[in-house]
Amino acid sequence: MSLRSTLSVLALSLSLAVPALAAAQDVKIGYVEYERILAEVADVKAAKSRFQKWVETREKELAQEQENLLKEKDTLEKQASAMTPEVRTQKVGEFQKKYMEHMQKLEKSRMEIAERERKEMDPINKKLDEVIRGIAQREGLGMVFEKRESGLLFAQSQYDLTNEIIRTYNNSSGKPKDAPVAKDAPKK
Repeated sequence: MSLRSTLSVLALSLSLAVPALAAAQDVKIGYVEYERILAEVADVKAAKSRFQKWVETREKELAQEQENLLKEKDTLEKQASAMTPEVRTQKVGEFQKKYMEHMQKLEKSRMEIAERERKEMDPINKKLDEVIRGIAQREGLGMVFEKRESGLLFAQSQYDLTNEIIRTYNNSSGKPKDAPVAKDAPKK
């Protein structure tokens, strides 16, 4: 059985078992729309803004480097006929080395971008987890699901905790000094 088939069977089993379990044990359940939370929480907007500025700066640096490489390539192509074969081979080798270094920088940059995004969002996600846990405990909920990721297609709105989580999170982060920020985020 493939992994996808196994996961489908597991999801189906859970979707059938959870309501029965909840009814049998009188477990209260809630759900959240995490995408909406991320769109409406003030700290996420600030983190996305910081992250986007950092990415734009990084992209400008890489674009400038790429432009310089293209100019160097054009110059090399124009001057190639006037060079001796040894000099041409040397210059082409030097250019290829610079090009490979640039490609490595691009790959490293992709990894840095992913890491940077994770660093920006980690403190926010931890705080969101605390808010969700606090609300769930206060309301006596046994389980809280993410609406789409859990496969939940419909639930009555009375079980939706999204608005309360957004409100609670934003109220607890009312002061800018309380907003979670990645440790290496740029200073304003």
